[in-house]
Amino acid sequence: MSNLKNGAHILLECLAREGVDVMFGYPGGVMLPLYDAIYDDPIQHVLVRHEENAAFAASGYARATGKVGVCCATSGPGATNLTTGLVDALMDSIPVVALTGQVTSTLIGTDAFQEADTFGITRPCTKHNILVTRADEIAHAIHEAFHIASTGRPGPVLVDITKDAFQGQAQYAPVHEIHLPGYKVVTEGHAGQIRRAAQMMWEAKRPYVYAGGGIIASNAHEELRDVVETLDAPAVCTLMGLGALPGSHPNFISMPGMHGSYAANMGMYECDLLIALGVRFDDRVTGRLSSFAPHARVIHVDIDPAEIGKNRAVDLPIVGDAKRVLSKLVKALKELAPEMQGLRDADRKAWWSVVHAWQDEHPLEPVFGVDEIKPQQLMYEINKISDGKAIVASDVGQHQMWAAQFIRFDEPRLWVNSGGLGSMGFGLPSAIGAQMAHPGKLVFCICGDGGFQMALPELATLANFGLNVKVVVMNNGYLGMVRQWQELFYNNRLSSVEINTFPNVEHLGAAYGIKAKIVRSPLELERTLREAVDEPGPYLLDVRVSSFENVYPMVPAGGAINEMVLAPPRPVTVPE
Repeated sequence: MSNLKNGAHILLECLAREGVDVMFGYPGGVMLPLYDAIYDDPIQHVLVRHEENAAFAASGYARATGKVGVCCATSGPGATNLTTGLVDALMDSIPVVALTGQVTSTLIGTDAFQEADTFGITRPCTKHNILVTRADEIAHAIHEAFHIASTGRPGPVLVDITKDAFQGQAQYAPVHEIHLPGYKVVTEGHAGQIRRAAQMMWEAKRPYVYAGGGIIASNAHEELRDVVETLDAPAVCTLMGLGALPGSHPNFISMPGMHGSYAANMGMYECDLLIALGVRFDDRVTGRLSSFAPHARVIHVDIDPAEIGKNRAVDLPIVGDAKRVLSKLVKALKELAPEMQGLRDADRKAWWSVVHAWQDEHPLEPVFGVDEIKPQQLMYEINKISDGKAIVASDVGQHQMWAAQFIRFDEPRLWVNSGGLGSMGFGLPSAIGAQMAHPGKLVFCICGDGGFQMALPELATLANFGLNVKVVVMNNGYLGMVRQWQELFYNNRLSSVEINTFPNVEHLGAAYGIKAKIVRSPLELERTLREAVDEPGPYLLDVRVSSFENVYPMVPAGGAINEMVLAPPRPVTVPE
């Protein structure tokens, strides 16, 4: 009896063996063999309304679970529509496997219908990509893709499969080992460097922990907490690292960077040892690089050797997986503690008194309106309901920064946002991916009125699956972050940023079969949010907020991290 399978069934067998339970996609001509096989397969397929959103949903799934997210699209426009989501995953180091169809191998290069050079187009958009033209190549390609996406520094991998490969017959042979001679991942970290790092940490008078998305990617949050508590050092988490240290932890200061708190940024500027863990010294954190952490020696732990020394000179590099490195580092710190801890008690107290003074001097506090809802108040109310435990998927813009400032995350993988690429339209599809991953969890999707309309068709997906996502549109009538920059740096010449046409969400929700409300008054905000949360299934809220509120603190472009604009300029009264 033959055990031959066609390529489409081999692909689904590979996905099952990789533990895939859901995939996000949109069918098309050359993918019909795969979709025919999906018809009888237990893997759940989520039909999105645009291929870009399939990539964003797969990314949301991956960010919320740590597992590889899977998306698929047909050849030509389907594949090219995935590219924004792939770059987004690449920038944020998110494990995604994208499956695209390609025209029959004999037609490649003939400008066949819906042909595009997906392999060439996505080479700079992915960690790795593979073109498959035969059924017997599929198994190895798929398992290789999952291996590369999920190991080392995670990232997206695309597998482009021709129609004849899907239709062709081959035997499926399990792939137990992947041999990639050019792909080496260093995980353990150099033992001597780790011991030296522990020594430097105890020697420092003003140590400061700077933790990023690499901590979450490696599931090193418990080890991070051990390091912070053993040293009793202040710690900040980047936009991508929020939740790596609980937001309620006494040593957590806040997010640093362009819209980080005064205390977080001043600590980065004044520390004498910067302990950089799973970060890449992004320009949105460092500000003017020549003025970043000018008094500090730098320890940098990262699994990607290319990141170490790329932007900031490093005094002690450690290449390795954050979880493994930090577990050894904690051990080394505790071994040195009996002889070093007492010598540093006074220094730590003095350092903490300075940090607390910065927090008291310019605290991150929500603003409450009387006649209108302030954006900060919206995030404050969501934080009260979330209590550090809900998943919050954010779109990109001012609301993203306010959410990062005011919503607490007490666990990793609760904060889902587009950090590096800043892709508007990310919020709603990523919330769908996160909710598919965690059906029992409360998921907020926070959007601006601009980004919401970029992903508006995915309301159909929410309704189709009855997903318990609470979509909160922070509606200020503008592309808020662009308007803020035009106001502050372009003489308030507000060019093409006003959104003066916005759908009535109550009618829009009714059209999709989704409950929806418009919220205009601060007095009804908390009550309406709680009603939305208590209502099973999707809910859409249009929260009308102040139109001209700006996000502060703000480090202007090209400014040093300690050169923050802390509040709007006061009007000058000229005497008559």
